[in-house]
Amino acid sequence: MTKFNDQLAQVQGPEWLTAKRKESLELFTTLDVPQESVEAWKYTRVDVDFDALRPHGKRDVVTDVSALPQSVQDRLTGTDVGAFLVLDGPDVVYRTELPAELTAKGVIFTDLKTAVEQHADKVQQYLYSVVPAEVPDDTTIAAPGTTPSKSPDPSEGKFSALAAALWTNGAFVYVPRGVEVELPLGSFRVMSDAGTYTATRTLVVAEENAQVTFIDEQDSEALPGTYAIGAVELVVKDAARVRYVSIQNWGEGVTHIQRQRGDVGRDATLNSLVVTMGGTLSRTEMQSYLRGQGSNSEMLALYFANRDQHFDHYTLQHHAAPNAYSDLLYKGVNNDSSVGVFSGMIKVDLGAQKTDAYQKHRTLMLSSDARNFSVPQLEINANDVRCSHGSTTSPVDQEALFFLRSRGIAREVAEKMLVTAFLEDVLGRVPLKSVVKYIEGIIAKKVGAA
Repeated sequence: MTKFNDQLAQVQGPEWLTAKRKESLELFTTLDVPQESVEAWKYTRVDVDFDALRPHGKRDVVTDVSALPQSVQDRLTGTDVGAFLVLDGPDVVYRTELPAELTAKGVIFTDLKTAVEQHADKVQQYLYSVVPAEVPDDTTIAAPGTTPSKSPDPSEGKFSALAAALWTNGAFVYVPRGVEVELPLGSFRVMSDAGTYTATRTLVVAEENAQVTFIDEQDSEALPGTYAIGAVELVVKDAARVRYVSIQNWGEGVTHIQRQRGDVGRDATLNSLVVTMGGTLSRTEMQSYLRGQGSNSEMLALYFANRDQHFDHYTLQHHAAPNAYSDLLYKGVNNDSSVGVFSGMIKVDLGAQKTDAYQKHRTLMLSSDARNFSVPQLEINANDVRCSHGSTTSPVDQEALFFLRSRGIAREVAEKMLVTAFLEDVLGRVPLKSVVKYIEGIIAKKVGAA
C-alpha cells in the first residue's frame, strides 16, 4: 500500500485531520476485504486490486453551465435546489452561492475541503463522529446475563477506512439552531476518468430545531474498472429535521460503495431516500442511530437492476432510546440476469421501551434469470415494543400486463406503467416533485419506454 501512503502525503490539511487520515489508512492496511463468510456481505463480493487503483484525475473549474457534462446540464434544467455544487472526480468544477438571507442566518454550504480551511472548528467537531473509519459497533445493549448480538466483523470497515483516509472532497452543510432552509441544497457528483477511484464525503449538521433537505446525485458515462467510495454523515440534533436523498446513476463499469449513517437526537426526524439505478456493482449501507427519546426515522429506497447489475442494500434501524419510531420501506425491480440483495436489521436496546419500528422489503421480478436475496431481521431487548418486518418477491402480474397490451399499449410502455405503479408507494412519500420526475425518467429508460 505504499502508493496510498504517497497519495496521503500529497494531501494538505491541519494536523488533527492529517493524524486522523494516517490512523485510518493504518487501519485499512490491517483489514481484509469482506468475504461471503461475513454475514453482512454474504451475497456480495468486491473483486478489487488495490495496488492497481489510481486516483481520479484533477479537473479545472468551469465558469459556464454549458461546459458541464450533459447529464448535469439536463438535471439543472429540472431541479429545484436553492444552491448546488458540481464535483468532477476530486474537484469542485462549478458552484452556486447560498441566498444572502441564509448566509446572514449562519447557514454554511460549501465543499468539505473549503470547510476544513474556513470552518475548522465545526468540521473538527463533527467529522468522523457518525461514520468513523472503523465499522461502528452496533451491538445491541442487552439485559445482564443474556447474549447480545455479535459485534460487526472488522473487515466491514475496509472501504470506510479507505474513504476516511483518502477522501478528496465532498459537501458540507451546517444549519444553526432554529433555522429552516426551505429550498433543498444539493451536490452533483460525476466522474470522467475510467479505471480510477474517487473517495468523497458528505457531512450535514442540523443543530437544535433546524431544518434542511440535501440531495446528493451521482452520474457518469460508462467507466470500466472505476470505483466510487464514499461516506455520508448526518447529524440531526434535538428537534431538528433532515431529509437526505441519494440518487446513484453511475455508468456501466462503476463499483459504488457507500456508507450513510444518521445520528438522530431527541424528538428529531431523519427522512432518507436511497435510489440505486446505475453502476455494475453497488453496495449501499443506510443506518439510523435513534439516540434520543422520541426520535423518528423514515428510511425509503427504490432500485431497478437490469442486465448484469448487482445491487446490495444493507440497513440498520438501531433504537437506543424509548418512544422512538422508525419506518423502512425498500422496493426493488430486477430484470435480465441482475442480482438484488437486501439485508435489514432492527435493533432495540435494553430500556428502549415503547419502540415502534417497521421494516418492509418488496421485490418485483421481470425476468426468470434474475435473482433476489432478502434477509429481514429483528433483535429486541425491550419488552414493551411494536416491531414488525416482512419481505416479498414476486413476478410481474401477467394478467395486468395482458390487460394493458390488449388496450393497444406497447409492451415496454406497459411494463413501465406497472413498474412505476409498483414503486409508487415509495415515490408518493417523497415531497420533491423534480426528484420524482427524474426517477420516473430513469425507470422509463430502463424498460426501453423513454
